[in-house]
Amino acid sequence: MASSHTEATREPPRSEIDACAGPLLIEFGARWCGHCQALQAPLAAALAAYPAIHHLQIEDGPGRPLGRSFAVRLWPTLVFLHQGKEIIRLVRPAAAETIEQALAALHLRSANPHCQDLA
Repeated sequence: MASSHTEATREPPRSEIDACAGPLLIEFGARWCGHCQALQAPLAAALAAYPAIHHLQIEDGPGRPLGRSFAVRLWPTLVFLHQGKEIIRLVRPAAAETIEQALAALHLRSANPHCQDLA
C-alpha cells in the first residue's frame, strides 16, 4: 500500500498545517533543484513502508509564506510533524537511512501519542 502523497496545487496556510491531526511530512523543494530530484526515489521507497503518513510536497521559493513560516533556507527540507507540531527536520538528507529513521520516529510518535520523548 502506498503512502498518501499530495503535490500541492495550492500552498496551504500555516494554520491548516498546525491543525493537522495526523502524522505529516512536508517536503519543501523546487522541481528544477537537483538535490530535490535526487531525493525522490529514496524518499518514495522509505514512504512506502508508512502508508499512514501523509506526504505533502510544496514547491517553495522566495516570498512563499509556508516555507518562510518554517524558516526553510535550503532544498530539499523535510519537516516531520505530529499533531501539527514539528518533531524532526532534515535538510538535504544524504542517506536513505536517515529518512527511514525519521519516518520510523514519526510513525512511533503517532502510534503512541502519549509518549513525548520518542523522537
